Amino acid sequence: MHPDAPPGTEPEDLASQARRRHAFGEVVEPEIEVLLRVARSLTGAESDAEDLVQETLIRAFGALDRFDGRHPRAWLLTILRRTHLNMHRRRRPSTVGDWEVLRRARPAFGSHQQPSAEDSALTEDLDPALHAAMAALDERFRAAVVLVDVHDLSYADAAAVLDVPIGTVMSRLSRARARLRTALAQPTQPAQEDR
Repeated sequence: MHPDAPPGTEPEDLASQARRRHAFGEVVEPEIEVLLRVARSLTGAESDAEDLVQETLIRAFGALDRFDGRHPRAWLLTILRRTHLNMHRRRRPSTVGDWEVLRRARPAFGSHQQPSAEDSALTEDLDPALHAAMAALDERFRAAVVLVDVHDLSYADAAAVLDVPIGTVMSRLSRARARLRTALAQPTQPAQEDR
């Protein structure tokens, strides 16, 4: 028996715990940065994102024995999304549609109304015309653009976050990009000079 093991711990329990810790390091830890980026988009606040990721990691650790080893990022993002929705339902019991997952108006955690990480990044980094075009997109389309083009998630990972089929993500992304191109191709109206 390991000298640091709690009294009454069986050797097979220690081996199982060691396997779980090893699997956590191999499967989960490399994805923490992605989880944090997506959590920031979902919650709109750094501390809330960290809380969401921590809860996700706890749930993932408990479920490692049931994980088949395929697509760890999609698996973890599914846990993150479900954790976020469960916590969001505690605050607001109404149903949530897939396009509302990334809503910024009512964060799942905390009561403050700070701009989301996504909105802050868009405001600071984007050309005003692109920012306006992004803001004009339907939330379903904007979510696809943010997850795939801003956070560099794969279609499968974005589908896991949004809980929609991959084809739906691809369709939304295609339509969003077309709408952005159209909006950016339109010349802006110059301000009328006072005469």
